[in-house]
Amino acid sequence: MDELMRGRVYGADHDDPSPGPRPGRDYRELVAGPLDGLLLDVTGWTRAELGEGAALATEIGAYGPGGHARYGPREGDDLRWDWEGDTR
Repeated sequence: MDELMRGRVYGADHDDPSPGPRPGRDYRELVAGPLDGLLLDVTGWTRAELGEGAALATEIGAYGPGGHARYGPREGDDLRWDWEGDTR
């Protein structure tokens, strides 16, 4: 868990002097793809939502501005979500 706590949080402002995780929040590490290494704040998500994963807006994926990177839970590892591809 200490390794996860050093990452940058998805959606944090680039000018934020403290873009890392905050105590008391729940995160998933995004693995591979355009958002590799970022943490996604999933605090308050339901079990069903966590099981579905997420399509996250990103300008650096295959579709550029307006595109999304799809990430889903890794089997057997509750703290990491794997990249599943880019979508529009």
